[in-house]
Amino acid sequence: MAEPTPRRNEPRLRPAPLLFEPAEAASDPEHFFDLESIEDPRELLARATELTQAFRAAADRAVEFQAVAAAQLADPRRFDRLTPADIADRAEWTEDYAKKMVEFGRDLMRGEGDGGTPADPL
Repeated sequence: MAEPTPRRNEPRLRPAPLLFEPAEAASDPEHFFDLESIEDPRELLARATELTQAFRAAADRAVEFQAVAAAQLADPRRFDRLTPADIADRAEWTEDYAKKMVEFGRDLMRGEGDGGTPADPL
């Protein structure tokens, strides 16, 4: 289960670094962050857990940026604002989900979201 997002006044934990793989390793479908070469199951579990947490943290952070972008695109002060339906179409969401993301983004921009604003330092 993913750890909860830190509150605004709590520092964000830095996940394990996601290192880019060389092109030849990435082209091998059996190769995944060199996990297949780890023989010790304890070490394998530890590294796989680090990667899982890093991917979850990255996904959570990306969702926050999506929400802020959706809120900015829907801002009624913009002459080129988009409707929730337009945002949903661009992001491949349902319109209801786009509306929720716009609200979440507005909360984040006001500093009311659980994770603070995307501009906060890690």
